[in-house]
Amino acid sequence: MAIATTNPATGEVLKSFEPLTAAQIEQKLELAASAFQSHRRTSFADRANKMMRVAEILENEKDECARLMTLEMGKPLKAAVGEALKCATGCRYYAEHAEKFLADEMVETGAKRSFIRYLPIGPILAIMPWNFPFWQVFRFAAPALMAGNVGLLKHASNVPQCALKIEDILRRAGFAEGVFQTLLIGSAPVDGILNDSRVVAATLTGSEQAGIQVGVSAAKRIKKVVLELGGSDPFIVMPSADLDAAVATAVDARIQNNGQSCIAAKRFIVAEKNCRRVRAQICPTHAGTARGGSVCGEHATRSAG
Repeated sequence: MAIATTNPATGEVLKSFEPLTAAQIEQKLELAASAFQSHRRTSFADRANKMMRVAEILENEKDECARLMTLEMGKPLKAAVGEALKCATGCRYYAEHAEKFLADEMVETGAKRSFIRYLPIGPILAIMPWNFPFWQVFRFAAPALMAGNVGLLKHASNVPQCALKIEDILRRAGFAEGVFQTLLIGSAPVDGILNDSRVVAATLTGSEQAGIQVGVSAAKRIKKVVLELGGSDPFIVMPSADLDAAVATAVDARIQNNGQSCIAAKRFIVAEKNCRRVRAQICPTHAGTARGGSVCGEHATRSAG
């Protein structure tokens, strides 16, 4: 899939990006490894000051960030502004609490002194989806950087400007060069990056198939991995339900974030005696919702095949 900003409503390609070459990927991996050696030694107070600055930038530039999100993945502008502000809240939360979360934990044993200590581990590869192009990244970046790790972002190929904007925000907030880098790459180089000894762990939010590929790659190298994969969440309407409230919630649950949410209601299970009434109420409620294309062109071809 090309790395490009494509208008979700019209399919018009607005801006394209050349993927990184193997030599450029190597430079970024080396920079990440070098930056980690310095970043891991910074104090919690220093990291917190920078993360607080990230929150301030997100708040001050929420409209600009929102326009980028809407431009690239099509969510309503109001929702995009809310996402930017949610990211600011997350950054502020970890700035305030990371030191406490990672403090030594004393353990009672037969030894003179026993404790658990949490240490930074190194560069972490984050493979992120396009449905929440800022939040999915910041909910990884804020705790990871506060813990003293550094981040490498392989974002979805249709939100490259969001990915670059996030890197820019973190740099302007004071994090050193190499502490967080965006890798403009497709899926092909991912296995090689995971195979690199400088990358110590990975996190992915995406499809089950993508999770299998990353999980297998990480397992072969005995590397830590966190996977958040797709599901098929049921929305159940019991016989005793308040049907008006159930219908209103059902519509919101299905079309939140333009229907692109991993926790959206995907299957509706309704008590038989209420089924006809619920269907009659949902259809007129949903009828006024404008729809764009259901899938991107390349994915449509893949699905048809």
